[in-house]
Amino acid sequence: MTQLKKILLIISMMIAAVVSTQAQTWKHEKRANILFGLAQPLLASGFNIEGNYINNRFIVDYSHGASLDFGSELVPDYLKEQHVVVHEPYTTGFGIGYRLKEWINIRVEPKWHKFEFYYDGEPQNENTEITSYKTFSLGLGVYGAYQPFKNKKNFLKGLLIAPSVRFWPTISSSLEGDAFTYFNKVTCSFEEIKLLQPGSGFTPLVINISVGYSFQFKG
Repeated sequence: MTQLKKILLIISMMIAAVVSTQAQTWKHEKRANILFGLAQPLLASGFNIEGNYINNRFIVDYSHGASLDFGSELVPDYLKEQHVVVHEPYTTGFGIGYRLKEWINIRVEPKWHKFEFYYDGEPQNENTEITSYKTFSLGLGVYGAYQPFKNKKNFLKGLLIAPSVRFWPTISSSLEGDAFTYFNKVTCSFEEIKLLQPGSGFTPLVINISVGYSFQFKG
């Protein structure tokens, strides 16, 4: 092997090592994210905030949704027929996860929720409440993490888009027998309010996109 070939081989090996190291730096970083869900304000006139702490490949989070309102166009058909709407004063919990790649992670997520039921169009307070109950769900979440301006050298660098798909089946509930029977003053008959799941369309499946900012720590 000529001297030139040796030099070129050494240079190519050095470049490959640098590229490989740069490609793996996400496995050894520490950062914090602050995110805001889009589905909650757009669909339920509510609010959701999420905080993440990332240490190497591990991630922990806390999220809190508040004041979610589901009007007659969003509730199940049987509640529409009862002229009943749903209010969630909170849905809250945390997650513990692992980063499979820089841009995707999976999490185990325990969550707590409260559901309140009111007649459509009436003020929502303890005097007008038909019934309420609390639930606990435990499931899995798959989260994306996309920084469209990651290579920028200004404040845009930290902008973060995080789509997510989660499955949160209800494990326990304060609703005895998973149903509540009452006399409905609109239909003038006895009706039943059933246990609702905490996800999209009151199923266990939760789909959302969050936007926010990522802060990376040095060292």
